[in-house]
Amino acid sequence: MIVSGTMLNLASLLTVQSQWQRRREREMEGIKHRTVEVNGIKMHIAEKGHGPVVLFLHGFPELWYSWRQQIVALSALGYHAVAPDLRGYGDTEAPTSVSSYTAFHIVGDLVALIDSLGVDQVFLVAHDWGALIAWYFCMFRPHRIKAYVCLSVPFLRRHPNIKTVDGMRAMYGDDYYICRFQEPGKMEAEMAEVGANYVLKNILTTRKPGPPIFPKGEYGTGFNPDMSDTLPPWLSQQDLDYYVSKFEKTGFTGGLNYYRNMNLNWELTAPWSGGKIKVPVKFITGELDMVYTSLNMKEYIHSGGFKEDVPNLEEVIVQKGVAHFNNQETPEEISNHIYHFIKKFQCDSKH
Repeated sequence: MIVSGTMLNLASLLTVQSQWQRRREREMEGIKHRTVEVNGIKMHIAEKGHGPVVLFLHGFPELWYSWRQQIVALSALGYHAVAPDLRGYGDTEAPTSVSSYTAFHIVGDLVALIDSLGVDQVFLVAHDWGALIAWYFCMFRPHRIKAYVCLSVPFLRRHPNIKTVDGMRAMYGDDYYICRFQEPGKMEAEMAEVGANYVLKNILTTRKPGPPIFPKGEYGTGFNPDMSDTLPPWLSQQDLDYYVSKFEKTGFTGGLNYYRNMNLNWELTAPWSGGKIKVPVKFITGELDMVYTSLNMKEYIHSGGFKEDVPNLEEVIVQKGVAHFNNQETPEEISNHIYHFIKKFQCDSKH
């Protein structure tokens, strides 16, 4: 009877898992995929739903897939959810030149994408490097953005005299991860030694507050010295396998090239130095986020600097016990935050 009971419990568990898997597959099946010509490259986008456009921008090392649950949720609420693989990622083209990954190139891709959707304005939702690109978007073309929900990375005020990476190196030294990412080919070789599966699992599962400092000359334990053999509840093996399958094909160079243009972006954006972001913004981060816990971010966010640079910053949310990938760790909460913020601006949205 014990064996029978155990087998029955196992069968019940497998049935529940199977039902959940089928439901998830049905939801994912509703997401359509296509390729759009933008700014001289072919861009892969995932989309679902009809209505005002919500444009989702992923970070490093991620893909459109990072927004899979928000795409399903927002499309069900009457929005056209669109998530591209950004330049250099996944099924979008990856130009070979390092200098093809400036903020101007990537914002240019997004403006062309919005034009291809036939709309004047979008709601913008972005995380990590996507958030940085979104800030540039708000700076360059604010009239195209109705409102912006920013995850993890607040606006980074441009220092008038110190280049971005130089300032980070002065603060944390040469082994700070962004400094270690600068030399073309070097970090790729270190990542290749441990493999894409290790790199992605290591980064996606980290809960270690910043700043991430790498060992010299190797990837080593990377972002996550406490990496567990088991995945967290919010990241299934199927999810990890999807990321790995794409990055094994593309490598990490496209994503790393964003970091390699940080100093060039500093130079290129000199005309906007001291400018304000006028788009309405809601900011959400986890209290364990490696960005929130680095670079004097807490002081900037909570002591008035952020609000000074972004006058229409309406709300700051710090999620207790949540780490960097908050859109995946707390998908329902993030989807609710997005919906309750953007619906306030929907009445006069052009779509």
